[in-house]
Amino acid sequence: MRLTKFTDLALRVTMRLAVVAGGEPLTTRGVAEAMRIPYTHTAKAITRLQHLGVVETRRGRGGGLALTAFGRTASVGWLVRELEGEEEVVTCEGEVPCPLRAACRLRGALREAQRAFYAALDPLTVAELAASPAAPVLLSLRPSPP
Repeated sequence: MRLTKFTDLALRVTMRLAVVAGGEPLTTRGVAEAMRIPYTHTAKAITRLQHLGVVETRRGRGGGLALTAFGRTASVGWLVRELEGEEEVVTCEGEVPCPLRAACRLRGALREAQRAFYAALDPLTVAELAASPAAPVLLSLRPSPP
């Protein structure tokens, strides 16, 4: 299984938000700079995470980004499913249908592998992803000085 870059980025942003110390203001730009990822990609990921109820955004003075209580306890498997979608790894239909589809075992094997992939992520929470040894590294990420 391979995750899209968008899902990878969204998971890393979520992990960074999971270790925010009380009162530490995080902005989309600050997270993007600290994680060395393009601002536009970060903004899109944060918007998607906000729609999922994982991230809360506040505008204005004293605003910023925060992981919600739900986001902290969310299953990583659930989050990856939401970000990736639950499409099958391969499809046998298309402009030219696969001539093997009537007798092929590959599609079923890949479907089972995909289920196992998500099942391995289901018990893991976002908070657990961000726990040590990752936490000190995540906390050390800071935007570059101007």
